[in-house]
Amino acid sequence: MISSLVRYVFLLFLFFSTTKSQITDVKNVFNVMSYGAVADGKTDISKAISNAWNQACQSIGGGVVLIPKGSYFVNPVELKGPCKGKMVFSLRGDLKAPIYDQSWGDADHWISFQYIDNFMMNGGGSLDGQGPSAWPYNTCARDPNCKKLPVSLRLDFVTNARISYIRLINSKNFHMNIFSCRDINLDHMQITAPGNSPNTDGIHIAETTGLRVWDSVISTGDDCLSFGPGTKNVDISRVRCGPGHGISIGSLGKNPNEKDVEGFLVKDSTFIGTQNGVRIKTWALPNALNVYNITFQGISMHNVENPIIIDQEYCPSGNCNPQGSSQVQISNVKFMNIWGTSSSKVAVVLKCSESKPCREIELQDIDLSYQGKDGPAVSQCNNVKGVSYGQEQPPSCI
Repeated sequence: MISSLVRYVFLLFLFFSTTKSQITDVKNVFNVMSYGAVADGKTDISKAISNAWNQACQSIGGGVVLIPKGSYFVNPVELKGPCKGKMVFSLRGDLKAPIYDQSWGDADHWISFQYIDNFMMNGGGSLDGQGPSAWPYNTCARDPNCKKLPVSLRLDFVTNARISYIRLINSKNFHMNIFSCRDINLDHMQITAPGNSPNTDGIHIAETTGLRVWDSVISTGDDCLSFGPGTKNVDISRVRCGPGHGISIGSLGKNPNEKDVEGFLVKDSTFIGTQNGVRIKTWALPNALNVYNITFQGISMHNVENPIIIDQEYCPSGNCNPQGSSQVQISNVKFMNIWGTSSSKVAVVLKCSESKPCREIELQDIDLSYQGKDGPAVSQCNNVKGVSYGQEQPPSCI
């Protein structure tokens, strides 16, 4: 636990001490204050941001949209390309979203970036989604046709991007959603919401190739990082997760024609007090796809309920077809050098599909202890083919 706290403090030190005001080599700077923005925390500056963005976007060589230090109120805004050069969104101030009520329109976002190549967002500022105003309206746990609440920060069809030294706070829904993007780098992010806040995933990614996340702290009410269909070539390192539901590949297989998920490395990360650690989850439905070439390595768990879990009977609402069998094929998954403590007796769960058993599953050097009165930690396996070697605590069920 001490080493995890040291790492957490170190990450926070990096976040607040490293120079964040560097704008890069882009020379054209468009300060939103020149477009009518007022830093009083009450006056809507969405039009000022849009006007500054549009002028920067159409400038030869691109430009920097600068939001100076201060508190600003912002209604939903879409910032689109393509642009005529590199774009930088330098957020040094703190943005606040509107309070949510039933009059909110159909916007699925608060701040959205679309169709941009060569993009940076930095500056040390924050996005406060004002989530507590919206969470009572979240009915998705009991209503599959629920109205989706807005995501704080969306990236759609963005390529060659880096987002760093940004704080996301109390989103109404996901804090960040990345869809159909390529070569995205996220570092020194701090994402924060209460552990009981609904659907406040830190970062959700789908249909995206080439994602790196490093040196970040994510504390939310749902998955710290979640990966949907079509996600490939992912590298996660030095992420501190908790509270939340852990790092999840899935859920997958809910809809027809979902694309494969492949090429993940999650390493050198820490989970503290989360519901899950590293997880792959699929629905027991007849929609086929493949999940393969996945490695979880060098992971520290502290009081985690399900440190290692594959769940191919995922059914959060409890209203699923008990006769179903997942058609998602999971193969070539490695769990290596994972240690710490489990808050439940079953520390390793590999619950795979009866009709599509997991293949090439590898457990190496697992050391997970449980201090409950009902005995030491155990493993549970169903429909798994693989190997285990090195230290195995709890004893392997493969």
